[in-house]
Parts: sequence; C-alpha cells; structure tokens
Amino acid sequence: MIPEQMIAIAIEGGKGNAAALKPVQVATPRPAPGQILIRVKAAGVNRPDIFQRMGFYPPPPGAPDTLGLEVAGEVALVGEGASRWRVGDQVTALLGGGGYAEYAVVDARHVLPIPHGLDFVQAAALPETIYTVWANVFEHGSLKAGETFMVHGATSGIGVAAIQMAKAAGAKVIATGRGAAKAASALALGADRAVDVTAEDFVTVGQAEGGVDVILDMVGGDYVARELDVLNTSGRLVMIATQAGANVEIALPRIMQKRLVLTGSTLRPRGADEKARLTVEVERVVWPWIAAGKLKSVIDRTFPLADAALAHAQVESGAHVGKVVLTI
Repeated sequence: MIPEQMIAIAIEGGKGNAAALKPVQVATPRPAPGQILIRVKAAGVNRPDIFQRMGFYPPPPGAPDTLGLEVAGEVALVGEGASRWRVGDQVTALLGGGGYAEYAVVDARHVLPIPHGLDFVQAAALPETIYTVWANVFEHGSLKAGETFMVHGATSGIGVAAIQMAKAAGAKVIATGRGAAKAASALALGADRAVDVTAEDFVTVGQAEGGVDVILDMVGGDYVARELDVLNTSGRLVMIATQAGANVEIALPRIMQKRLVLTGSTLRPRGADEKARLTVEVERVVWPWIAAGKLKSVIDRTFPLADAALAHAQVESGAHVGKVVLTI
C-alpha cells in the first residue's frame, strides 16, 4: 500500500543555510507513463543540492522543488510503458530532484539495477558522481588508456569516482587535495601520485610526471591559468564547478600554441533523452568495472533523512572522504 502522504525534506523559506532543511509531509507522487515510483532507502548528498539550498541552482522545468539527485531503493509502482522494471526490483537512479524523500518518481530510462554485492547506501552514492565523471572525463575529455589524468578535490564524491574510473580505463592518475591525509586517501584509492596542494605545486608535480592529458577541474579561479601550463599538447581541461571563482583570466595564445581544448558541462539540466543515453553507456562500461572490483562505492558518513541539515554541514565542511548519504 502506497501512502497518500510521505516525509520529504523542504527548504524553509526557499533558501538558506543547512539549518533551513526541515522534514515536512507532502503528497506521495505517482508515476506517469514511462516513469517508476521508488520506495527510497538511501539518497546521496551532492554539492548541487547545497547550491540549490543556497538559491543558486534551481531545479530544471518539471523537476520537484525538493532536493536529491540520486537514490537507491525498491520499485513500488510501475508506470505504463516502463516495461523493464517490476515491483520489488532493487534499483538506483539519477533524478532531476526529489530524492530526499520516502518515495521518488523517475524516468524509467534513468534507472539501473543495483550492482551485485552493493547495499542501498553504497548504490545511492553512485549515479550523480558516475554519470558526471563518465560524461566529462570520458566523453568531453576523451580520456584514453595510457594517458595521464589529473583530478582536483581528490576525496570528494566526484574525486573518488574519477580516480577509480580513470584507473579502470588504464590511465595514470594524479590527484590533488588539501592536506596530507587527503593525499594519503587518494593514494589508497589508486592514484599513482597524490599532491597535497598546501605543501606542493600541482603544476610542478604534473610537469615532473611528464605532463597531463586531461584535467577534471571543480575549482576554477586561479587554477585555470596554471592548468594550461601543466597540460600536454592537445590536452583537455574539463570544468564542472567553480568553487574558487567563475571569472578567470587566461592567455589565449597558450591554448593556441598547445592546441588545448577547454570544455565543461553540467548534468542536471540535460534533457531526458540525453540522460537516458548516458544511462546506457554507464551500464555498458562502468557497471562491469564495479562487478570486476575496479570501482567501489566510498561512503564517508550516513545520516537519517530527518538529519539532512547535518549531512549538508558535513559536506560543506570539506572533511568528508567519499559520499555522504541519507538513509530512510
């Protein structure tokens, strides 16, 4: 029996600090044709959730106002045309929003089976980060076996996924983070070289390692001009966030001389068909890496749904290694 009402996390006042996150009762959604309803067991917490809470990242048209871009749980209802799934299937899914709740609706094409051996918490930590890394590192960045890959924010959810996925694909990995402990964590995850940026210059390290072919940057600011120096000829710089500043000054001749590519993207605003295409690719390439033990879900901490404010505070502190997950 699906209840008429459910608990979800709302942003009191529409935006604010972590304390603005409050549990409320709302109507339980019902799946439209092509959708399924998931009884949520766990929901991943991501930086875009924090940006939305702060008023900087509104949901795309048609998405719920409530937070949550990835969940894992059991199929509770199947809409017309969602023929792959059956009630009771254990799944994980990429959402446009609404994951911080007891139930969530999702386009059935954006749903994947939970990989064998993973629990709901581990599975809920996968979609947002893995889709982001796949689209940006492997599609936009065209990372290939034998190339050198650099990722900043090594112990973030994106960072731990990027390190493992790049290694699974046969690349050499340089990971950067703030502090010796984070550098050590990056090495434990498989990075070939870890850079504590409070003690070392990532450009000097990267050049000593033979230069870098692809960089995944979630920092921006003054990192960008320096990244042009560490990239090899025909290197690719892929931007996914600008935590240190969105406006930068770079020397365009440097791009021209080295034939560099500067690109980037966001995931949430992409259309339903594009997310469906990404889902197919993730299942085809990345799910076998998980099955082979090349990629694991790294969980920092879990919090009950009602403690979403504490979960956000943990992510904002920057102390986490891997993903923070809400449990229902």
